Amino acid sequence: MPAQPTLCQRHVLVVDDSKAQRKVLSLSLARGGYRVTEAGSGEEALALCRKTAFDIVLSDWMMPGMTGLEFCRIYRSLPRERYGYFILLTSKSEKTEIADGLDCGADDFLAKPVSPDELRARLRAGERILGMQTELVEKNRLIGSTLDQLQKVYDSLDRDLIEARKLQQTLIRDRDHDFGRGQVTVLLRPSGHVGGDMVGYFPINPHTVGLYSIDVSGHGVASAMMTARLAGFLSGSSPEHNVALRADTPGHREGWPPHLVAQRLNRLMFEDLKVDQYFTIAYAEVNLLTGLVQLVQAGHPHPVILRANGQIDLLGNGGLPVGLIPEAEFETVRACLLPGDRLFLVSDGVTECPSPLGDELGSEGLSRILQANLTLSNTEILEALVWDLSDYAQASEFPDDVSGALFLYKG
Repeated sequence: MPAQPTLCQRHVLVVDDSKAQRKVLSLSLARGGYRVTEAGSGEEALALCRKTAFDIVLSDWMMPGMTGLEFCRIYRSLPRERYGYFILLTSKSEKTEIADGLDCGADDFLAKPVSPDELRARLRAGERILGMQTELVEKNRLIGSTLDQLQKVYDSLDRDLIEARKLQQTLIRDRDHDFGRGQVTVLLRPSGHVGGDMVGYFPINPHTVGLYSIDVSGHGVASAMMTARLAGFLSGSSPEHNVALRADTPGHREGWPPHLVAQRLNRLMFEDLKVDQYFTIAYAEVNLLTGLVQLVQAGHPHPVILRANGQIDLLGNGGLPVGLIPEAEFETVRACLLPGDRLFLVSDGVTECPSPLGDELGSEGLSRILQANLTLSNTEILEALVWDLSDYAQASEFPDDVSGALFLYKG
């Protein structure tokens, strides 16, 4: 930080139409260590102020031509980087006249004839004000410099997060896939750059499909990194690393029962990942030949079956999240899809979406939206869901990630 100006560096402008009065003040100021410039009128003083940024101005009030009051008003309108302390010299003592001086921008007053002791006291008061102003200017400069640096860091992080969002979206290669006897469509809409939700699907064998919807605790980068890791554990492109798959015979795969998939993921959280996070999941295995659904609900919102006739069935009994308790037990639930029925695995960003009054959409609200769009295609239903959520929340952005996997059974 640069050193603050000392007394001898203060530049004072003395303005008075009396040459004798100017000399008396100038001598007193010079003895006090000030650098002094004189002006015989308001007009002359104004011309000097346009060229020089004086620290302190001592101006007589009553002068021919431009008065000290008029000079003060114009002086305050001049552009300058540092504050100038303005003292009016006057014999006026009426409150209304003092108020006029303050309104015009004067900082202080000195009664004429000027007492040397009082002059020194007024100048010391001005020095304190100028010292604080100098300190504030320096602090503001430092704050501005820090904000510039923070903005550069933020811009860099923003660019990185945009790229991270693109990478997270690539974890879902196809938003819509037709398996012949069934079709799956997924929705993933993070509430920020990146989110803690992940949805996906993979073929288990030619007649069985696995679907999942995951919601990692928290938000931001840490949650997004966890979803990427979990997506690897449920990957269709790397079946040898998929915790839901087992080799039944050479060249043929079967799926582990859904409750064992949840248990395996739970064990991985405590034995391999060892992080202070947990996640909820709905994982379903669908037989494309029979329509049999086996699923596990681990702390996730109830999976929904939207029947072809508009009936809504909620599946599961809640269950514990994965990664919360080491020896947690999970349950496999079974149901059957008929041709035209849909299975929807959905995150709590949908069911807990708040209205402006704070009321959550809930399972009943979700059911109404699904029933109202029964005749639409999978893609159109998910698009309508986002629009209806926006209308319900009265906002285009949601406070939590919105995601889901919608499966249509053709039979």
